[in-house]
Amino acid sequence: MSFIYFYLLILAHPYLAMWNKSFEQAGRKSWEALVPGYNYFVAFKVFCHKPFWSLLLLFPGVHLVMWSVLNVSYIRRFGYYSFTDTLQGILFPYLIFAKIASSKKDFLPETNWANAKETEDRKWGDHVALFLALPVIGHAIALALNAVTREKPGTKSKVKEWGDSIWFALVAALIIRTYVFEPFQIPTGSMEKTLLVGDFLFVNKLAYGPKVPVTPLSYPLVHNTVPWVNVRSYTTLEKGTYTRLPGFTGVHRNDVVVFNYPSGDTAVYDPRMPNGLMGHDYHGIVNNEALRLWKDEKVNPMMPQASRYVYDSLIKADPKTENPERVAQMMAYEYLMNAHGGQYIKDLDIWKNKARKMLAEDKIAFDNSEGVLIQHYGVIYRPVDKRENYIKRCVGVPGDRLRVEKSILYVNGKKAKVHQFQNLRYVVENFTMPSLLTMRETYGLEEERGDYYSEDGGLTYKMNLTRSQLITLKKRFPDAKFSVDLEPQYAKGHVPTPYEMINNLNMFPKDIHWNNTTTDFHEFQIPRKGQTIKISAENIAWYRRIITAYEGHKLQEKKDGIYIDGKKTKTYTFGMNYYWMMGDNRYNSADSRVWGFVPEDHIVGKASMVWFSKSPYLGIRWERLFKFIR
Repeated sequence: MSFIYFYLLILAHPYLAMWNKSFEQAGRKSWEALVPGYNYFVAFKVFCHKPFWSLLLLFPGVHLVMWSVLNVSYIRRFGYYSFTDTLQGILFPYLIFAKIASSKKDFLPETNWANAKETEDRKWGDHVALFLALPVIGHAIALALNAVTREKPGTKSKVKEWGDSIWFALVAALIIRTYVFEPFQIPTGSMEKTLLVGDFLFVNKLAYGPKVPVTPLSYPLVHNTVPWVNVRSYTTLEKGTYTRLPGFTGVHRNDVVVFNYPSGDTAVYDPRMPNGLMGHDYHGIVNNEALRLWKDEKVNPMMPQASRYVYDSLIKADPKTENPERVAQMMAYEYLMNAHGGQYIKDLDIWKNKARKMLAEDKIAFDNSEGVLIQHYGVIYRPVDKRENYIKRCVGVPGDRLRVEKSILYVNGKKAKVHQFQNLRYVVENFTMPSLLTMRETYGLEEERGDYYSEDGGLTYKMNLTRSQLITLKKRFPDAKFSVDLEPQYAKGHVPTPYEMINNLNMFPKDIHWNNTTTDFHEFQIPRKGQTIKISAENIAWYRRIITAYEGHKLQEKKDGIYIDGKKTKTYTFGMNYYWMMGDNRYNSADSRVWGFVPEDHIVGKASMVWFSKSPYLGIRWERLFKFIR
């Protein structure tokens, strides 16, 4: 853990910088420089006139900023103002401190801004400080103000004034954002209609206890990527381990929670996406790419001949077959996938390794919608605190047993609570569509956000409806038939075809032997810290990622058993608590059903309030402003 080294540097710094000599020049006692903690209190008091800023040295991420602020203020009181002096004060001040200790330079009063020479001496040092606080933008603001206002004689320059203001604002914002609350914008419709695309939230980090940053050295006020330039916003030069400060409560079932994306340890940058980020599961991408590579090499070359054979058979059996070309293609595809999919499954690891190599080395990603290969920005690893922020509802806490049956969630054998805006998808037949205005204003359904659509020209509709919307529509349209839209799941005892096994890779636990769907999910238990379970070839799929990615062990599955960290074992004890997250918009949510358990070290905070909301289609939603989240 590199945290400790940086704190040791801060503790050792007064001795390395020989403060005991320069303290006397500043009118303080030499011994005050030798008392840990108190020396910083005195230094901030003398050189910054803010003694209690010394407490900010306790906060990871803030501590090095305040260390630099103190060093620059310190050396300037001994006449070191220049561009290079300021850079040294920020990055490596010991050469200057050695000069101060050996030269017995006079301790200078505060800058006399009415003195042209003093102002000129420190001009470029102030410029570099402002640039490091807020590159380009800070200077644009300062220069613009300088152009339209007249500086009063004897007052700070606009560059110095804005530099001080921005540094103070950044430090305050960094502490608040990291340890108290953080603004968050809803980017997708996975929580519709509880939370809408365009909602801006406050995330309460005090509720569950704020996490101490794992990578605190980061460009302020951005998450993992600097906007517009698409470069990493953080460095792992200083890196800690998971630590959570005390909070008011734990994560409860039915809380709306913000967390770091569990499958975001590896990410693919895609130039077509906002800020270059492909917002999908890397491990899912690998599965899809492996399947595509295999189909391109093994299946697609056989498609023309197979389709022609099926087409001829269809026409011979029934010359009036509707759209025979399309039917023949679908039947040929299903046949080839089932006939040859067994070999794909047998060689799955080989094809996945090819896909990983393609993504990592060739920098190529496949766009399924356009059917072309594209160049992307490469594959990167992300530490826990720099993975994408997701928001879902916690439907299961450690120790709970869950299952989904025909779109109904069961927790510990009982039907889970249905929330006010939770919605399911229904197939609606014999339905006469009212006007778009009626659908919006009477039933709260918007075509633009996909609340309803028709796949066959209006003979049937698919609608995402809350319970209250369903009841209202049934009363208004008594002849309409509403049935839950279910995905096919093969029954227990059924021997799956290779094609069905391939489909199993899309849903957690992403294993060919487990058939889970959006609407039907096998029963499982959410792991809790300290719990010991029996592991075997039959259930290891559910825990592979926990053992390897989240808890950092080496897992080997051999013919004679399971090995963890080189030792054969039949049990495993969990090191963390885990949670199960699902979106209220159940049919349009990539959630735990896709990527599995959420570890406790990924929990960011509790979504508490919508402070602003703007629809992509209708403008500001005034009724949602300052609305608490339930």
